[in-house]
Amino acid sequence: MSRGDRQFVEFVEANSARLLRAAHLLTGDRHQAEDAVQTALARTYASWSRVRGQDAYAYTRRVMTNLTIDRWRRPIKEHVQEVFPDRPAVGDFTDDHAQQEWLMEVLGRLTARERAIIVLRHYLDLPEAEVAAELKVSLGTVKSTNSRALAKLRISMAPAALITGEDR
Repeated sequence: MSRGDRQFVEFVEANSARLLRAAHLLTGDRHQAEDAVQTALARTYASWSRVRGQDAYAYTRRVMTNLTIDRWRRPIKEHVQEVFPDRPAVGDFTDDHAQQEWLMEVLGRLTARERAIIVLRHYLDLPEAEVAAELKVSLGTVKSTNSRALAKLRISMAPAALITGEDR
């Protein structure tokens, strides 16, 4: 194995989990997230000699985000199956699963652009200017979309009694 290959393997081991979490938040689907990360890593490897001297994580994240946006533009038709394959139970993961389901449900109420901006801005903690550059939109679009998306999230997370005006 060459030195560059070893560096790439180390990069993948150090960053793949973080990329997968971000991709899952962007796509809302575990399998699409895995596909996006795998494709982004393959493209990063193809450009590794040029990328390794720069910020390889930012490059891979940008590739992954662009792949996700391209998928929104050209949705692939999938055939949903009624029956899931059996999976062995591994400990009690209900709390993590419930929290993850709640987060995916809340993010699912946003448009694709709102979701991308919220994930890039608040989950990946990118500055607004970098989000604008990555999504190829203006800074004002990022700011206004972020504001609207956060307002939607506040409303969707508010207790039902506050929304309906009922007293308990």
